[in-house]
Amino acid sequence: MMNRRLAGLVLVLCASQAWAADTLRCGSQLISVGDRSSEVLQKCGEPVSRDLLGYKRSADRREEFQVEEWTYGPNGGMYQYLRFEGNRLKQITSKRSN
Repeated sequence: MMNRRLAGLVLVLCASQAWAADTLRCGSQLISVGDRSSEVLQKCGEPVSRDLLGYKRSADRREEFQVEEWTYGPNGGMYQYLRFEGNRLKQITSKRSN
């Protein structure tokens, strides 16, 4: 009985967490970390929202990059959050809608 409760708790916790991935399917196309924002826009279409998160400096502090988060979904109850730094896709995170 205790094992079932523990397994149920683990499933609930997993379902509520955000998940990071390196690729995302947009229809029949795949996008990957490292893709340009123009490629993502071509393959996935216009996002539900685009948020400017701020700016980030390069390691040598000579350049400054715009940081954006694009939101797609809900698709099958999931939202996909795409983080761009300097027009390159840096992170793909999926989270179940509430």
